[in-house]
Formats: sequence, C-alpha cells, structure tokens
Amino acid sequence: MYLIGVDYHPSFQQIAFFVEETGECGEQELNHSDGQAERFYRDLQQRGIRVRVGMEATGYSRWFERLLAELGFEVWMGDPAEIKTRRVKKQKTDRKDAQLLLRLMRENNFPQIWVPDPENRDLRQLLWHRHRLVQMRTRIMNQLQALAMNEGYRWKKKLFSEQGRMQLEKLALAPWASRRRQELLELLDRINPTIEELTAAVEREARKRPEVLRLMTHPGVGPLTALAYVLIIGTPTRFPRGKQIGTYVGMIPSEDSSAGKQRLGHISKQGSSLLRYLLVEAAQAAARNHPDWRRRYIRLAMRRHRSIAKVAMGRRLAIRLYWMWRNGCEYSHSLEFSSYAGQLGIVHGVK
Repeated sequence: MYLIGVDYHPSFQQIAFFVEETGECGEQELNHSDGQAERFYRDLQQRGIRVRVGMEATGYSRWFERLLAELGFEVWMGDPAEIKTRRVKKQKTDRKDAQLLLRLMRENNFPQIWVPDPENRDLRQLLWHRHRLVQMRTRIMNQLQALAMNEGYRWKKKLFSEQGRMQLEKLALAPWASRRRQELLELLDRINPTIEELTAAVEREARKRPEVLRLMTHPGVGPLTALAYVLIIGTPTRFPRGKQIGTYVGMIPSEDSSAGKQRLGHISKQGSSLLRYLLVEAAQAAARNHPDWRRRYIRLAMRRHRSIAKVAMGRRLAIRLYWMWRNGCEYSHSLEFSSYAGQLGIVHGVK
C-alpha cells in the first residue's frame, strides 16, 4: 500500500509518500503540463500497487480526481479548515503541507469529507450556468435603465414591456449611446431564450427526484432552490442535527468571544454561495406570500435590521427543509416555527 499526501496546485503537485510494507518514504514534485504526474500514477497502477491518496478539497482538480478514479486508487478528500488546525508550527510550505497530509493518513486522523458523484457535479454546473446568465441579464437591464433615465424617463419594469421597448428604441440618442442601446438590446434578446431553456432543464431535473418535489411543497421554494438544496447537501444523514445545516451553508455569525464577553460578527459565508443566495431569496418569497413567515420576518426586522432578518429567515428555511427531507414529510402548517424535538420519530436529532 502506497500512502501519498498531495499538496495540489493547478500547475503542479508536491507529494510525500510512504510504503507500508517496506517503510520507504520520500518526496517529489510532479508537473501537470508535461504529463509527469499522470505518468507517475499510471506507472504505479501498471505495477499493481495499491494506492491511497489524501488531498485537501480544492478547485481545478477534477481531471486529477477522474484520473485516480480511472486507475482504481482510493482517494481521501480532506476538509481544509480541519487540516489547517492540525498544523503545529507556523510554517507553511508545499513540502510541509504534503508531509502533514501524509502524517494524518498514517495516524488515521485524516478529516475526510463527503464528495459528490460526477452526475451531481454536472447538474451543479447547470445551476451555476443559469445563475451566471441571470446575473449577466440583470447587468444588461440595469444599463438600459440607466440609458433611459439619462434621457429623463424612469419606466422601471415597464421599460421591458413591448410598449416600453418601443419607446426606448425611439429615443433620440447620440451615435455611441445609440450603438450601446442597440447592442445591449441584441444581447438581451439572445440571452433570454437561453435562460428559459436552462430553466426548463432545471424543472425537468426537479421532477425526476421525489425529495425535490417534497421540498417544493414549502412556501417560497421552487424547483431551482429545491434542486440546489438536494444537490449541495447531498444526503441529510451527513448531519446529525438541523443546526449544522446553518453552519454548513455559512449562515451563522462568526464569533470571537472571551472572558465572558460575547462578540458576534458577520456571517461566516462558508459553503456554497449559490445555495446561500437561493435560500435567502426563497425565504423572502415565503415572507411575501405566507402570513406566518411575514409576521416572523417583520418582528426580526424591527428588532435588528432587514438584512439580518433576511439571513435569519434563510437559515430557518434551510433547517426546515432539512427536517422535511430527513423525515420524508411534506410541508405542514402545524409545524410552523415549532420545535421538532420528539416529533416524527426524532429522538435527540437522530431517526
């Protein structure tokens, strides 16, 4: 068995390895662009060596993970925050990082995390692609609003109606402003059908999953939010209690308390920014359409601030969806803003 700690970078990786049978150990730097890293691992596979690779969760490593899966190697993906706490000395180099990963593997103290399957990751690309296109469309629409307001017209949403667009196109503008208006309208015409197509794809994927349909019974939650929640959370059994969901999506305040004084800061913003955004948007939709959610939101907004109230409602929604998914139940008004302790077969937060 080869144990390999990998400090991964986009262009190269620093490894530290240990051979259990012989006690041999060593270090090496492997480049990616010239195929050195791929040749190294394929050579181990051809020699029939069992390999376990430990690395931190990081970006730009999909090709490397696919390579290891193709070769049949065992991969341990580690939590970067947990691994950072295991570093004793305040010295950080690529070599020391690789050695730390190897040491944690040998001590059976490696903080493994859940890794989504390839289908899950590909569906996340659908959600991110649609989200980014919607952001681009919003920027285009804001620029068109600015053009109209500079000419003394403040039409707001009416600007993008059929009549509003005709009036916008009739405005007498200077040559470059006119060209800007024309090209922005062309971009808007091109991006709208693409967003509609991606939205339809999201709805089709949502209908394939019973758990997504169950979450959609909650006020304010549509196919986009429900599908993103299921894909990013993965499985509710990862979390023994609902409060950990708020921590996972980064919707709890950071804290620096000491000597009996509590100091709370902004939310941690750990986890998926997309899911965090969708939860807050869905919570606002629920507050607009559901009297209990609206009452709770107004009470929080009066006590603190609207922005804090929005995040708090989004966190509450995340926890509510967790219990709905874990217990296999649809939305029920009887459980609105009540404790789940001792209900639906839940004892101490465990089924």
